[in-house]
Order: sequence, then C-alpha cells, then structure tokens
Amino acid sequence: MASQHTYPKLHNAMWPGLVGKGSPGAEPTIDLDTMLDLTASTAVDGLKFDGVDLFLFDPHVSIDASAADIARLAETIGSKGLAVGSLVAPVWPPTGGGSAMGTDEDRRSFLTQVRKACAIGQKLRKTGVRTYGVVRIDSASSPSEWSKDPEANTRRIADTFRQACDIADDYGERLAAEGEICWGGMHSWKRMVQLLEMVGRPKTLGFQADMAHTLLYTMGHNAPADRLLPEDFDWKDANTFDAALRTVTDALRPWTIDFHVAQNDATVFGSGTHDKTGRHCLPGDPNGKLDVVRHAGFWLRDDRGQPTRAVQHVCWDGCMFPNQTMMERRTWADVLRLMIDVRNAHGWDAPVPASVG
Repeated sequence: MASQHTYPKLHNAMWPGLVGKGSPGAEPTIDLDTMLDLTASTAVDGLKFDGVDLFLFDPHVSIDASAADIARLAETIGSKGLAVGSLVAPVWPPTGGGSAMGTDEDRRSFLTQVRKACAIGQKLRKTGVRTYGVVRIDSASSPSEWSKDPEANTRRIADTFRQACDIADDYGERLAAEGEICWGGMHSWKRMVQLLEMVGRPKTLGFQADMAHTLLYTMGHNAPADRLLPEDFDWKDANTFDAALRTVTDALRPWTIDFHVAQNDATVFGSGTHDKTGRHCLPGDPNGKLDVVRHAGFWLRDDRGQPTRAVQHVCWDGCMFPNQTMMERRTWADVLRLMIDVRNAHGWDAPVPASVG
C-alpha cells in the first residue's frame, strides 16, 4: 500500500557514480544519464524517488556549465519526473578548489567554487526543477594538517566559511557542512559544533548529517579525545550505543539542514582519491550497526519527539558501492523501500511516539 506521507521528499545521490571511481586502479565512472535512469525507473508499492542530488563536477555536471547547459540539464531531469535538491560544490584541490584553511590562493579557489555552485543552484531554481536543497561544502583539509595548529586552523576555516556565507546570501542559497572524519576541523563532533558556532551564520550555514559518517563520530576516529564509545565496544550493547549517538545528535541536530539516510558497519573505508571515511553499506548488510529507521529519528525528531521538519528532502548516499551492485535494480528498490520506511516513521506529519506525547 502506498504511503500518504509527502515530506520529506525522497532523493537519490548521483555522485556515487563518480566518488572513488575513474582514477587509476579504480572502477570506471557511471554517467549521469545512467544514474538518472536507474533512479527514475525504480518503484516500490507505486512510490518512486522524487528527485536527485548532484555533484557539480565532470563528467556529470561541469562547475563551469553555461546557462544553456543548465537549462538542458533541468529539462532532462524534469522529463524523468525528478526534481533537483542539494548540490555538492567541488571545493577540494583535485577538483579545482583549495583548502579552507590554506593559503590565500587556496581559499580564493575554494570560494570561487562555492560561488560557481551557488550560481548553478540559482539557475536551477529559476527553471523550476529545484525548489529546495542546499549547497554542500566541507573544509577540504586533512585532519593531519589541521592538527599542526588546531585553534588557528579552525579560525581560518571559520573565516573562509563566513565568506562563503556572504556568497551564498548573494544567490539566495544555504550551505551545509558535511561532518566526516576525513575533513580537518570537522573530524570530531565537538570540533564540528565549535566550527559552526564560530562561523555563527545559522540562517545560511548548517550541518549535513550522513548517518554513515556521524556514526564514526561516536568512535573517535581521528579524534580519540572525543570518542564516546570505548575502544573494545561490544556492538550488542544497544543502550550504550544509543546514548552515544544521542549525544552526537543532540549537539548537531539544531544545526542540521540536510540529511543522508545510510547504513554503516563501523569501519573506516575509502577508494580512489576519497579515503578514510565511513563505509556506506547496503540496507540489508548483516554487518550494519545502525537500526536505520529508528536511528534516523534521532536526527529527524526533536527532544520532544516531534518531527523537526528541518529538511524538505532526505537523500540516500551510496558512495563506493561496486558498479555491479549499482547496476542492479534490486539495489535501488531496497534503498527506496528503506527511505519510504524512514519517511513513514519520521515524516513531517508522522505522529509523536506515545512514550513522548
């Protein structure tokens, strides 16, 4: 039976066709048309994906795309019955950006990519294919470099992010910083909160929570002093894990404006040029440590159990799955089914749990 819930909308990320692929020794990229077709052709109980989130990088979408290119992109995506939501700005050095805590030239490169991404976001909104979503950024810096001078580097990242907020405001966009253990100054849940507070632009800069990455915050990878679970943690101890995850979500939920549904097996993984980050697992992975539907509620409901309505869409991020897995229709049906379950449990009009209400 089809769900009656309509918000948040359900999106599929397109960048798993690019991230960790295309470099020497890695699998080839999957082109955007193929990713769009896989998404548009998936249905579960009469429900389909509502849209897609995009990485603004070749060979999917050039950060230097012309107005005509953007118009064609909007027409292509709209013709498949899909909307566009959030956009990933290519702020990293290998993609034309630069470290947010680097040299003046590095930071100019970072901000140039943010400006181009916001301009594309604005153009997509004008076509009508995009009515919600953010522009995603991170520090484009490694934890090891950051650790050489933590306080000064955090201040420098915060200053760069404030300048990025000025740019976003000019284009009517919002920015979301994705918390991953591989980004300096964002590699710890405590440091992530500190950075957001230092920037101090909550109307423009928020947090993007990916369930696979935020789980690792509880384990203290790259930030042992901030770990919440013991090194020899027994994953059968659900109460202790829930308490640790609650600490993270309570600290970052007020900042959360973009959300990725994901599963994680509590290991650090990487491929290609994207290394040392949380492993995304398939919904039914027996090694997955998250009760995805229940734990999504830690992010999507406030401390009174009410749906936060802070995000208009949620996205599945399936980075670094093998191409064979991504080409299987069952993969996307399983993903969509899980996302429908998340929305049914915690959508905008979902009831408050009896234990809270």
